[in-house]
Amino acid sequence: MSEKIVLTGIKPTGIPHIGNYVGALKPLIEMARHNKTYMFIADLHALNTIHDAAQIRRHTYEIAALLMAAGLDLENAVLFRQSDIVQVSQLATMLMNVTPKGLMNRAHSYKASVDKNTAAGLDTDAGVNMGLYTYPVLMAADILLYGTDIVPVGADQKQHVEFARDIAGYFNKIYGETFKLPEPAIGQDTGIIPGLDGRKMSKSYDNTIPLLCPENELKKKIMRIITDSKMPDEPKDPDASTIVQLYAHFANADELADFRARFAAPGMGYGMAKTELFDKVNAALTPVRMEYERLMANPAEIDAVLAAGAEHARAVAEQTYNRVKHAMLG
Repeated sequence: MSEKIVLTGIKPTGIPHIGNYVGALKPLIEMARHNKTYMFIADLHALNTIHDAAQIRRHTYEIAALLMAAGLDLENAVLFRQSDIVQVSQLATMLMNVTPKGLMNRAHSYKASVDKNTAAGLDTDAGVNMGLYTYPVLMAADILLYGTDIVPVGADQKQHVEFARDIAGYFNKIYGETFKLPEPAIGQDTGIIPGLDGRKMSKSYDNTIPLLCPENELKKKIMRIITDSKMPDEPKDPDASTIVQLYAHFANADELADFRARFAAPGMGYGMAKTELFDKVNAALTPVRMEYERLMANPAEIDAVLAAGAEHARAVAEQTYNRVKHAMLG
């Protein structure tokens, strides 16, 4: 068990697909087995794009139930709702006063909006709210509030941790050593998780395999994977196959080696390969799906876990915020 404190947040914007699960959720759950982990459902961050309270609430339950069903170790992991920790908003307000505007101008999310507006001939800040603009400060508050050592992120999200380090540095320089400087942990490269059409699995391409869909729908999705026209008696390239790439994420090394060998040799048709992929994926996801459905039918159980997590997180957050308040206001 590492003594390092790990923190991660997940926005409640809908049920993840298999690509999200393999590339992000599964590694996070594994990391939480070996590290003290604060894992929050980032409902405040979701307010940038979702303005429907019922939708955010529903997605919050979905994400919590999924994490629990997928095996999140609640002995090591503190699972809670971001908005249940009032100190995160209080700390963000304090951090605003040491954060240069120029830093916010360089945020990837803000720059992307500006570039999109510019390309469309619109006002630079059209559609940009202050939630989006100050997003990195709230993110920094999330990270710094719990004495975080490590923040697991994708390579494209590394800037969030760098900004948190910058903001902590500005604060420490003015008020004395108060915050740890967190480190990003770039996840192991799982490669691009291919979708049904061979492109990266993405909702924007409409090529995803839903993580928790019923068994019959899962089979239909997998049988729709696009392949070439090679016949069963023709050898096939496993390195170029979506079927094999997906199989690799649900099989052990021996199973994958056997599957690749049979796929490359004459005799295995695409229909057989897809059926074997379905069997492997379905075997892995059926227990997750069943437990998820049980939890969603018992929201009080989810509430109890989130409440216990919030109580734990608040105790730590309050100590941090009180130190900051004393440093800034006496």
